Amino acid sequence: MTERPHPLDRPVWNTLTTRQDDFATGDAAALRFRPEINLFGAAADRTPESLTALAALVPPGGTLGLVEAEEFAPPPGVAIRSRAIINQMLLTRLTGPVTPIDFAPLTDGDAPEMMALATLTVPGPFFSHTHRLGDFVGVKLDGRLVAMAGERMKPTGFTEVSAVCTHPDHRGQGYARALMQVVIGRILARGETAFLHVYPDNEGAIGMYEAMGFRFRHAMTYTVLEGGVG
Repeated sequence: MTERPHPLDRPVWNTLTTRQDDFATGDAAALRFRPEINLFGAAADRTPESLTALAALVPPGGTLGLVEAEEFAPPPGVAIRSRAIINQMLLTRLTGPVTPIDFAPLTDGDAPEMMALATLTVPGPFFSHTHRLGDFVGVKLDGRLVAMAGERMKPTGFTEVSAVCTHPDHRGQGYARALMQVVIGRILARGETAFLHVYPDNEGAIGMYEAMGFRFRHAMTYTVLEGGVG
């Protein structure tokens, strides 16, 4: 009997065809998040028709990101700009001491500061409307956003913790862990499982995630495609 694929083996496709389909553009053969949301997309399968549809979603000179358990050759008309292995981690149970924190919900009005913080700290791809993917919370000091964490992809039954970052001048205060606990608490309250992605050489972050109850689930291939080739 063939083992059924895990929904997180193809998190982008399983997000854009379910809970976050209102952020999608494309068709039944290939989908991507709208460009102002983020750069991720996926083909329905590996057929030539689906790969051609995927290539059509990469704008000339623009990019499209793939997060898949299995890598595959780029479709005609696009090239690989970068490819890396990232660890996908799944929360088994939330562990460790709860860190009290005075946090604020982040809304559209905070979007410019969120974008500036993400641009400075580079927690992962972040665009002008990325914050609309889910709940985001932050720490503000003297009215200035210095740390944040939020939600990104949401396949059925799961929510990804993402955009965890702290301004360099305010690191070492425990903001990242505390904000993650807030985000994860909300995910668990909905009866969902939290997951995240991290580069395998980011040992400091991995150590913190493991202390919180995350465990390695699968090595994923993160590929960025570039359009306008050939």
